[in-house]
Amino acid sequence: MSAGWRRAVTNLAAGAIGAGIARAVQRQLTADPPGGRQRWERINYRGGTVTLAAGPAMALGAAAGAALAPGTSARMRVAGAVVAGTAGVVGLYDDLAGSSASKGLGGHLTALRHGQVTSGAVKIAVLGAAGLAGAAVVSDDPLDVLVGGAAVAGHANLLNLLDLRPGRAIKVALLHTPVALRGPAAGLAAAGVGAATAVLPADLGEKSMLGDAGANALGAALGLAMVAREGRAARLVHLGAVTALTLASERVSFTRVIEKTPVLRELDRLGRRRHDDAVRP
Repeated sequence: MSAGWRRAVTNLAAGAIGAGIARAVQRQLTADPPGGRQRWERINYRGGTVTLAAGPAMALGAAAGAALAPGTSARMRVAGAVVAGTAGVVGLYDDLAGSSASKGLGGHLTALRHGQVTSGAVKIAVLGAAGLAGAAVVSDDPLDVLVGGAAVAGHANLLNLLDLRPGRAIKVALLHTPVALRGPAAGLAAAGVGAATAVLPADLGEKSMLGDAGANALGAALGLAMVAREGRAARLVHLGAVTALTLASERVSFTRVIEKTPVLRELDRLGRRRHDDAVRP
C-alpha cells in the first residue's frame, strides 16, 4: 500500500473513532443530561431552544479519537488528546458557569483591569497553556513553542467566535481541513473532523449547538494539527491570521459581513432550516 493510501486509511479510521464516540456521547447527553435538561438548554439566535449536548460530544470525540488515532506517534496522540480535551473542559465550564456580562477579548481584559476574573478570562488562560503544551511536543525551539502555542489557542478561540449560526463553525473547519490532514498530526485533525461531522446534523437542525466546549475543542485540534506541519514562518503567518481576525471581531460583525457577501451567505445557509434569517451581530 502506498504512503498516500495508508495515510488516507489511517485518517478515515481516526475520523470514524471520533465520529462514533461523539455520536454516542451526544445521544446520552440529549437523553439524560447531568443536572437536568434546563441546565443544558440555551436560546439560539432565532429564539428557539437548543441543547449544549453537541459541545462535549464534539470535544470527547476529538480527544478520544486523537488518543486512539492509528498511524500517529504516541507523543502526538497524547498531545492531541490533552489539547482537545482541555479546550473542551474549559469551554464547557464557560458554557455552564460563565456569565455573558463580559464579551469578547476586550470585555474580559477590561474586567481583569477592574479586578474581576471572568470565566472567559479563565478560558483564555487555560487555552493558552494547553496550546503551549501541545506546541512543545511538535517544536524544538522555545520561540517556535511560543508562536505555535499562541496559534493553537488563537485557532480554538476563532472557531468559537464563528459559532454564531447553525453549522457555521463546522463548515469553516471543514474548509481548511485539507491543510490540516497532512503532516505528522493528521490523525488529530481527522478525529476532530469525524466528531464534527457526527454532530453537524443536530447543529444544522437547530436541535443542539457546539457552544464553547465544541468550538474550542475543534479549533484546538485543527490548530495543533496545522502547527505540527508548519515551520516558523508559516506559524507566524498562522498566528497573524487568527490574531487579525480575532481583533477584527471586536469591531466588525462576522455575521453582517457574511450576509452581505453572496457566496459566503449561501455557503453559510447551506443545509440549515429554511426561515427568514434576521441579521444580528
